[in-house]
Amino acid sequence: MASRTRIAIDCMGGDFGPHVAVAAALQAFSLFPSLELTLVGDQSTLESLIDPTLLNTLSRQNRLFMVHATEVVTMSDSPSSALRHKPNSSVRLAMELLRDGVVDAVVSSGNTGALLALGCFLIKTLPGIERPAICSALPSGDRHCYLLDLGANVDSSPAQLHQFALMGSALCAVKDGIERPSVALLNIGSEGHKGNQQVRVASELVAADAAINYYGFIEADQLFDGSAEVVVCDGFTGNIALKSAEGAANYIGKSLRREFQRTWFTRLAGLLVSPILRRLQASVDPQRHSGATFLGLAGIVVKSHGNSTVDSFLRAIELAKVEVDGDILLRISNQLSK
Repeated sequence: MASRTRIAIDCMGGDFGPHVAVAAALQAFSLFPSLELTLVGDQSTLESLIDPTLLNTLSRQNRLFMVHATEVVTMSDSPSSALRHKPNSSVRLAMELLRDGVVDAVVSSGNTGALLALGCFLIKTLPGIERPAICSALPSGDRHCYLLDLGANVDSSPAQLHQFALMGSALCAVKDGIERPSVALLNIGSEGHKGNQQVRVASELVAADAAINYYGFIEADQLFDGSAEVVVCDGFTGNIALKSAEGAANYIGKSLRREFQRTWFTRLAGLLVSPILRRLQASVDPQRHSGATFLGLAGIVVKSHGNSTVDSFLRAIELAKVEVDGDILLRISNQLSK
């Protein structure tokens, strides 16, 4: 029998709680025969969402386990509250399973700050890494680019931005097989004198590191044109850039649908180009890029959107499985040690 990929799912986080998480988990079972999932949350609620026959079958096959959690970290809870005052929350118990080696990865759509705090406290960071960064692949040119940080750290020092560049470069090398991916710093201009002091000092650190193929500064309008394989910024900037792009993509999609419904002629034209529009919409749909990795933790933690659909949460589970099966942590550590 092939070795199992063991993933814990925080089922109580996010805007839609266990309904989305459990539905995505059940789909994942049918797609990945080697998957073993531990659902963490209110056990009676979780069991009520699964057909009893299927529940018994998966339990008998040792593919489905449950851990009962009596507390929930809400989206409004502070990281310190989650860390100090909710020891039996679903997200904490899931992270403890990862810390103890019971599972290989954790997936959650819950409170980002709580995930970060619990990750640093329970899982720790890789050697030489001060703070983890949220990293996700975005469509760029005819491929994708990795953007980090997407919100784990509101402020980042030049040294931390340098570490993000190293981690992003290592991730791209491991996942995409690019030996020396190009790395850029996100800035308000491409000229060397532009930007605040932290990004200018970070540029000097990254440029001086022979392990990094430094592209230089890029502006936000270059994120999607394929200029660089890795783009680095602090979490404040990255989160705004990501949400702005998602909002623009949603606006354009809604505007196109509205325009194609205006007259019988535009409806006919819409039918003719609908296959192209569907492919375009799929390529920029934020839900298709839902899974983001907490890069830099000494364990695999994948964050899904708080408003994840079943499909997008399933993609986050798939991303965690890919990273576990690809031994991503060891390979990134090896890259960083070089």
